[in-house]
Amino acid sequence: MITIFLDFSFLFLKKHKCFFNVSALGVAFLFLVSSAWGQSLSTEAVSPTPSVVGMATLPHNLSPWGMFLDADIIVKIIILGLIFASIATWGIWIAKSLELNVAQRELHSILIKLEGTHALTKVIQLLHHAKGVPGLFAEAIEHEIYLSGDHSPLEGIKERISLRLDRLEVMVSRHMAKNIGILATIGATAPFVGLFGTVWGIMNSFIGISQSNTTNLAVVSPGIAEALLVTAIGLITAIPAVIIYNFFTRSIAHYRSLLTDISSEILQLVSRSIDHQQSLEISKQQHYHRPL
Repeated sequence: MITIFLDFSFLFLKKHKCFFNVSALGVAFLFLVSSAWGQSLSTEAVSPTPSVVGMATLPHNLSPWGMFLDADIIVKIIILGLIFASIATWGIWIAKSLELNVAQRELHSILIKLEGTHALTKVIQLLHHAKGVPGLFAEAIEHEIYLSGDHSPLEGIKERISLRLDRLEVMVSRHMAKNIGILATIGATAPFVGLFGTVWGIMNSFIGISQSNTTNLAVVSPGIAEALLVTAIGLITAIPAVIIYNFFTRSIAHYRSLLTDISSEILQLVSRSIDHQQSLEISKQQHYHRPL
């Protein structure tokens, strides 16, 4: 198009050398400048289109499962560890809740029966017939009475039985609190583990930005979403662990108070039995030393 216009201008100038010389050259120059400027604008308008299309077609699945599959290997390990910790938390909650409910129900039943019993022999029989911890109390009492023998001072027997029951109470409480410390550890460390995964994911996002030479949201957002997913999983793991740990702490304190109540009832019956036996011995001695 430009070539045809130049040929036409050249022929026109040959016929009209004098008047139209300057005018034709000026018109030709303006036409060339306008054509070049129009081509540059069209090039600038069309050139961003491939990059936008390329960015739009980047395969990013922003569902939790898709982000997990697209994540870095370190981020995947952190997510799997947090999921395992969450499963352990709920498993401990189910198992320990069942164990505590059964144990507290047994102790409540034994405590009510002990309050209506006034003989030590009947108490020992009652504890033997019960399952679990009450049977351990009966064995501790009988074992101490057997070791003390018939010639030991009665007050010493009472003191040693009290020590055995205290030690048994501590042992049973420690057994009931087993695995509860895992919940405290999970609740304290899971947010920081999730934060580490977030920092690692954001570092990978910045590396991807530097490699792609663009700050387009379509390129940046998937990496940031993956990083924030790790923080969310860490919080989901930590919050239930802390709540369950506090719940079990209160429940075990109540369980230990029931053990203390049972020990107190047993010691009261032991003291009453010892006093009764001492009074019988005193009455026998008075009977033997009575003048004929």
